[in-house]
Amino acid sequence: MLFSPKEKGQGLVEYALILVLVAIVVIVALTALRPIIADIIDQISAAL
Repeated sequence: MLFSPKEKGQGLVEYALILVLVAIVVIVALTALRPIIADIIDQISAAL
């Protein structure tokens, strides 16, 4: 019971760090794939 609030805070920090890591990976992936995504969007708009 003495360590319960500390462990809850630690779990929250761990979840926040995982969320930040996932966000960074998504941003890097989208930045790397931007030309490919732009080409696909251009092809779709040209077909319409």
